[in-house]
Amino acid sequence: MANADIKAELRRAAEERRAASYAADPGAGAVLARYAMHLLGERSFVSIAAYWPIRTEIDVRPLLLALAQNGRDTALPVIRGRGEPLEFRRWRPGFDLTPGAFGTLGPAAAPVIEPDVLLVPLLAFDRQHRRLGYGAGFYDRTIALLRRRPLLVLGVAFAAQEIEEVPVDSWDEPLDLVLTERGIL
Repeated sequence: MANADIKAELRRAAEERRAASYAADPGAGAVLARYAMHLLGERSFVSIAAYWPIRTEIDVRPLLLALAQNGRDTALPVIRGRGEPLEFRRWRPGFDLTPGAFGTLGPAAAPVIEPDVLLVPLLAFDRQHRRLGYGAGFYDRTIALLRRRPLLVLGVAFAAQEIEEVPVDSWDEPLDLVLTERGIL
């Protein structure tokens, strides 16, 4: 079976596991924020890009709020177009968000920033820090581009999204760490 077919099957199963985790623990994002603040809160990272959760993604809004209150520059992704890397626009509590592609929300008219830390949503991950995304390649293109300079890439997920092995293709970018409601891998 080709990697594309394997990944498609894994995506379906991973979405079900993530939905079950979301339903079982809607407050997991607040717990994840505490772990993440231990990792990020006291270090010299200046700008941190996250995502506004869609569907059943673990809620990183408590973390975004804590980082903003801690004086960090925070940003959200904006999809510029098919085949393009993501653009990250500054976000602060109270900023207006506009609908984007795939049901995403992002700042409409905010300055673009290049993050030091990138929080990445995913469908599945493994212990080798590989991630299974939605399949459009936005984060892989973006990570490859941003890694021209120091960058910390953190996958963000429910612990139940871990699988034995994520199949990889040549363009798949690894994560540096994975944050879950159970801790940091």
